[in-house]
Amino acid sequence: MNDSRSETSTISTDDCAAIQVCRLKKTFARRSDGQTIVSIECLDLIVPSGEVLFIVGPTGCGKSTLLSLLSGLESPTSGEVIIAGQKPDIRHDHLNGILGIIFQQDRLLPWRTALQNVAIGLEIAGVTKARRVELAQKWLYKLGLKGFENSYPRELSGGMRQRVAMARTFALEPKILLGDEVFSQLDKITSQKLGADFHLFAREQKMTVILVTHQLEEAIQFGDRVVVMGNYAKVLLDVSIQGFKNKNEANALCEQIENVMRQEDTPVSR
Repeated sequence: MNDSRSETSTISTDDCAAIQVCRLKKTFARRSDGQTIVSIECLDLIVPSGEVLFIVGPTGCGKSTLLSLLSGLESPTSGEVIIAGQKPDIRHDHLNGILGIIFQQDRLLPWRTALQNVAIGLEIAGVTKARRVELAQKWLYKLGLKGFENSYPRELSGGMRQRVAMARTFALEPKILLGDEVFSQLDKITSQKLGADFHLFAREQKMTVILVTHQLEEAIQFGDRVVVMGNYAKVLLDVSIQGFKNKNEANALCEQIENVMRQEDTPVSR
């Protein structure tokens, strides 16, 4: 078995880039008849260190597949993915402490308390018990869950559970953070509050962030850049939104993105 870390990359090294994707292609064989299904056709993407990038696009366009490839959960059919100078591979631990993921579902273990759930990644990483407790408490407190350390997931609301999931990831202090529709299952008010906290702490930690979302307002409010994808993860629009504080500018960008999506005949939520 070849170790992916020893393979020579064809991507030119960019010291300022946290993530580099070159001519990425991903196909799947359909189980029913073996037909090849293309998810991502030919994607090039560079994400500079410290950037908050939102990816917007319709269901089925390859956004979640891209996150799976970035995290090493899936391997490319062709092309390359480089994370912090290395090829991601779930079989190896070379990106531990560098890459963190927050899922759409909280994925809490029901038999562990909030504090124990937050500490699980630290436990796997071999962090001492005292330090695990210190970091888990720190992030539970920062996310407004002081007093709920010993509560089990069944005793927490949906928003509180997602805060625990966020704390679990932030406690690892990753340099790069991936998120897939992180707040989509929460009500609008809870989602907005959690989103604000998430982005505040990500900025404080100077993380590089890639978030998949269907919500244009969230992307424009919190992002540095928005990439709009169409079928086969084709980049329809790649726009920097740093400095977009004016409501009229934000509305104009929303309309521009919506027009691009209409031309692709793929709806997007606002």
